[in-house]
Amino acid sequence: MYCKKCGSPNDDDAVYCKKCGTLLESEDETRLARRSMQRQGGGPQAIAFGPTTKFIKLGYVAAALGAILVVLLLSLFPISTWLSVIIALLVFLVPAYFHLRQRLISYSITDQCIEVDSGFISRTTRNVPLTRIQDVTVSAGALQRLLNFGDIVIDNASEDGGKLVIRNIDSPREYADKLLSRMRQIERL
Repeated sequence: MYCKKCGSPNDDDAVYCKKCGTLLESEDETRLARRSMQRQGGGPQAIAFGPTTKFIKLGYVAAALGAILVVLLLSLFPISTWLSVIIALLVFLVPAYFHLRQRLISYSITDQCIEVDSGFISRTTRNVPLTRIQDVTVSAGALQRLLNFGDIVIDNASEDGGKLVIRNIDSPREYADKLLSRMRQIERL
């Protein structure tokens, strides 16, 4: 059970939220039946996705071309061949850094919330309950539209009036539609 005020997860039998102390609503039988069906595998599955890797792939291609260029340029100077190869391989650290940085962010849409996981050593998970979402906007510039990726901007009803921006997602409209579909399923219950 998630708190409708702060979105933190609580035990199913909790009366008050363990984070903010808000009185949690008691669930009626249909919600309890739906939850038990989902635990048995009858409910919708979580949709997991992450930032696009289009520019990462382009970065690796550019690094390969740059590495070849570095080896050719360094061959003009009296430098060891191994040293020039090592310097050329260091060029691959730039796209590898950005690749790692993007892989450290993952998003998932569950039947109750949107989860944003980020970080490597210190991991941060942000949950936005679907019941707290007020607006879902897909934003894409001209280049983003051409390459079929963009941002999803989610306004939620948090105390600080927060916005969650899911950046550089492939087919953002598809994920926004899935999110809106999950929100409609919750409203029907």
